[in-house]
Amino acid sequence: MTLQQKADVSLLFVAFVWGATFVVVQNAIVFLPPLLFNGIRFLLASLFLWTWLFLFERKRKDRIDRELVFAGVKLGIWLFAGYALQTIGLLYTTSSKAGFITGLSVVLVPFFSFLLLKQKPSINALLGTGVAAVGLYFLTMNGSMSINKGDLFVFFCAISFALHIVLTGKYASRYSTLSLTTIQIQTVAFLCFLFSLFLEDWKTLSYSLLLQLEVWTALIITALFATTVAFFIQTNFQKYTSPTRVALIFAMEPVFAALTAYIWNDERLHHIAILGAFLIFLGMILSELPQNVLNKNKSARGL
Repeated sequence: MTLQQKADVSLLFVAFVWGATFVVVQNAIVFLPPLLFNGIRFLLASLFLWTWLFLFERKRKDRIDRELVFAGVKLGIWLFAGYALQTIGLLYTTSSKAGFITGLSVVLVPFFSFLLLKQKPSINALLGTGVAAVGLYFLTMNGSMSINKGDLFVFFCAISFALHIVLTGKYASRYSTLSLTTIQIQTVAFLCFLFSLFLEDWKTLSYSLLLQLEVWTALIITALFATTVAFFIQTNFQKYTSPTRVALIFAMEPVFAALTAYIWNDERLHHIAILGAFLIFLGMILSELPQNVLNKNKSARGL
């Protein structure tokens, strides 16, 4: 197996872990308020990462200065918004639908790149967005003109994740990836606890709730695997493959979300919703295809 094949398999595992966490989180927030759950999750993840930095990265000369902290906090704010909106949305919608709607962030990235970084979106991105928008309508409308409020929360979550991806591209080349990620995850933990303190009712919590198997299963999976391990795998293997290939692999996340929701929670999408999910996935694929693919196809047809 070549290095690129190992990278592809490893990154596909990351997409699977991220997709599978939709069901796990949905089961856990029955017992814990969403923001408090995310606060504990990201606190544990930040502790893992700080420990990693202290034990294995002390020889690095990267300095944690004011600019690095500012960039990490900025990224952390958008990451917090994404996870908070996603987790709240899971209270009102299914994990399979949430997975596909969250996947729209892949389609939204080119447009925010144009607005913030002046990078013009390709024809592929415009085509993919149109296809995904139609798919989103079929997935969320359920035969009526009303939108589930959970779907709306998750849609704004997709916007937040898209902005996070764009800003990560802006700052990642300037600072240590591990240090930048550790600071932003620490920021997410702080904001989750802060907003949970004011917006959620902690009086209903009890010691027995905190010991629920579903809660700690979700916390371990999301903090250790979906955050710490996934980050390590991504940074270690992404250099062996192309960015476009990585985006296509990560587009499998909502597919894994629907699959795990079907296996663990017996969630079933109606036929029209399945069509919508397929169109969203197709839109994500189209938006990430390199422009020269279409050009080659046009050239081939002209021969």
